[in-house]
Amino acid sequence: MLLEVEDLHTEFAPKRRPVVQAVRGVSFGVDRGETLGVVGESGSGKSVTALSIARLIDPPGKTTQGKVRLGGVELLDLNEKEMRRVRGAKIAFVFQDPMTALNPVLTVGQQLTETILAHQKLSPSKARTAAIEWLDRVHIALPDHRFNQYPYELSGGMRQRVMLAIAFSCRPEVIIADEPTTALDVTVQAQILNIISELKSDLGTAVLLITHDLSVVAERCDRVVVMYAGQIVEEASAAMLFTQPKHPYTRALLESIPDVWARQDNASPLRFLPGQPPKLIKGRIPAGCSFYRRCPVGFADCPVKQPDLISVGQGHFGRCLLLKPSDKYN
Repeated sequence: MLLEVEDLHTEFAPKRRPVVQAVRGVSFGVDRGETLGVVGESGSGKSVTALSIARLIDPPGKTTQGKVRLGGVELLDLNEKEMRRVRGAKIAFVFQDPMTALNPVLTVGQQLTETILAHQKLSPSKARTAAIEWLDRVHIALPDHRFNQYPYELSGGMRQRVMLAIAFSCRPEVIIADEPTTALDVTVQAQILNIISELKSDLGTAVLLITHDLSVVAERCDRVVVMYAGQIVEEASAAMLFTQPKHPYTRALLESIPDVWARQDNASPLRFLPGQPPKLIKGRIPAGCSFYRRCPVGFADCPVKQPDLISVGQGHFGRCLLLKPSDKYN
């Protein structure tokens, strides 16, 4: 695996307030040229996991346990100077809102060339040429003109293309895309995702795609991890997850998607999941399964016995006491 995350724990400990365990023992891997989807409702730990990988958690947050290996190098052991050389060059981010991710007082060209000069030994003139080429590569019309514009002069879709150009400009090994199509209209969403797929294929980049949109996951991802209450509750190939979901939470997510093909007079009511995820306050997290209060199939052991993430098929893992381990694939 190119990127390996093992038993990752991240918590937030503000002064005079309870400690929140946002990520609790997350493990997964992403290989070159692979797209791994990360899904789950808000607060499940998706973005905190992504930020923890790149060591971007600010105090009072901190990663307390685990390993993050990129190409065999343990990132959690690097000092801040060494990590700055990794960010942008080996791991790059595409954030949800490009208007807040881009600096409003610098032109698009300044921000793009700054990234290129930070990680590549190029002269300013060659960096400018490379920046314009990247703007063209993400399908921005008149790239030499856009180079001199400020973010506020561009549309939302154009700004996100600029973010893609910045992220891919140093040919990183891993791209972490955190809700990259939020607030964009459907046609622009498709264009952004097509650009990511195109560049991923050309460069052999691994992509970690965080999203709420299960249709995007079905279409774009090779594998999927489902997170709930700071843990992975299911992992499988995209095809397997959508056809044979094992965890009750995964099934609830899939059942919440409207069936656009159903006849109006034959459509079943849209299902929803009652209740809220547990508060992840240290010392107050439920002893058993974190999902049991909302689970439609829970039983007596659920509140007291913590389920492990077990193999239930080839490349398929689930965290539920109702699941039986598959001896064939263990």
